[in-house]
Amino acid sequence: MVLNYIWIAFFVIAFVIALFKLLIMGDVEVFPAMMNSTFESSKTAFDISLGLTGVLSLWLGFMKIGEQGGLINALARLLSPIFTRLFPDIPKGHPATGSIFMNIAANMLGLDNAATPLGLKAMEQLQELNTKKDTATNPMIMFLVLNTSGLTLIPIGIMVYRSQMGAAQPTDIFVPILLATFVSTLAGIIITSLYQRINLLNRTLLLTLGGMSATVATMVWGLMQLDKDRMNLMSMSVANILLMTIIIAFILAGVRKKINVYDAFIEGAKEGFTTAVRIIPYLIAILVGIGVFRASGAMDMLVEGIGQAVVFCGGSSDFVGALPTALMKPLSGSGARGLMVDAMNTYGADSFVGRLSCIFQGSTDTTFYILAVYFGSVGIRYTRHALVCGLLADLAGVIAAIGVAYLFFG
Repeated sequence: MVLNYIWIAFFVIAFVIALFKLLIMGDVEVFPAMMNSTFESSKTAFDISLGLTGVLSLWLGFMKIGEQGGLINALARLLSPIFTRLFPDIPKGHPATGSIFMNIAANMLGLDNAATPLGLKAMEQLQELNTKKDTATNPMIMFLVLNTSGLTLIPIGIMVYRSQMGAAQPTDIFVPILLATFVSTLAGIIITSLYQRINLLNRTLLLTLGGMSATVATMVWGLMQLDKDRMNLMSMSVANILLMTIIIAFILAGVRKKINVYDAFIEGAKEGFTTAVRIIPYLIAILVGIGVFRASGAMDMLVEGIGQAVVFCGGSSDFVGALPTALMKPLSGSGARGLMVDAMNTYGADSFVGRLSCIFQGSTDTTFYILAVYFGSVGIRYTRHALVCGLLADLAGVIAAIGVAYLFFG
């Protein structure tokens, strides 16, 4: 229901602004630009879905091997003490626990192509537990918020873009991104737990969150001892080695269980194809709405208004140039990526705005895209508090990103 209102707002606000620009400012190109954006956005949505088909088929194929080989269930049992408290409505040892963990792990390593299929698989398993098939459950919402908060340990893609844009130290945003995204994720967990009345003040969760904080701090310290070339090499190597290790582990688990690994892969791949086709309408709907909103100039007006408000309040407006990336990220990952590159091109890769735009890009995820795709894949229409919690986690990440940027580069 909330997505319905947001989607309507995109079009209504865009139309009003475009009408104002046409009648008052004489801008005769705004309506053609908006109409062109609808065609371009729908084509982009279909291209994304088409490209996602192969990736979904690949990873859901391996997931099916992991399921039949018993590895997913073993992982679920291992994580039960933590997940039974964070996801109290999921039965102990349910396969969804393992899928959720695999998705979060892929996101943490910056492996977006692997994370989405794993996330869709987890959502399907959570839907099996759902008694109201058109309404999001508490575990679904917690899982979505963990995704939208964008916890990333190794932002490989952003470091590659910085290198291509001529940054002197492409990895200098590594620690700031890690700090900002950790704040975003922690805020998302706390906010969602308050909504769902989950008690975070228990020994297991406190030890887990404390252990995560200590692990992040240790990893940051270790990587900071390396020069930039070795840090890049280490980051990429660790991510890819872990990913290949997971694939081999799934296959070996299947062999150990004496299942037909090839047939299991094909069965899972078929599910991936079906899922990719099912999400096309939802993806077209959300991307077209975002495209019209951008083409009308509403995004530019919003950024300019924020900048003037900050200056009026006596604050520093140095960060305003990077805000388009932060505002676009919940709407479109590719759009935010384009704005990040544009900021580095306009202000310089090593400028404050250029670096901050990279931190924005890495500190949160595409909230509207994730909600549309994940909920759309299982037919959820009523998202309850998912969007509110996701956007509040995004806001925490944005504020943390600005503070961290001033701390490191201000």
